[in-house]
Amino acid sequence: MKNKLSITLLIGIALSITSCATIITGTKDKITFNTTPEGAKVIHKGIEKCTTPCTAEIPRSLSKQMVTFEKEGFISKEVKLTKTFNPVTLVNILLGGVIGLGIDTATGSLTKYSPKEYKVELDQKN
Repeated sequence: MKNKLSITLLIGIALSITSCATIITGTKDKITFNTTPEGAKVIHKGIEKCTTPCTAEIPRSLSKQMVTFEKEGFISKEVKLTKTFNPVTLVNILLGGVIGLGIDTATGSLTKYSPKEYKVELDQKN
């Protein structure tokens, strides 16, 4: 009985420390958006996130992420959000193994957005 309890406890500890990047750094990043002129809508995946100047939470993803800036009288501009490797994932590889790495990959926590601020200049329509 003690052996089964010990094994259950070890499995519980192992599962609780897997997916470190997801647990420690979350699955979203707060990104600040500024435009010249101010007052542009920030649109991500077809959803209006905020109006500049603003900060919005953008879910992490391994796929390419684009944000569109729209303001009446100005040409819309699409900007690719850049990402870097999330170093917390290295701890997960050591402690959580394949399961934790799989969770971090599925949630996008394998990467993080960098930079955390974008400044975009919009051109006026003719």
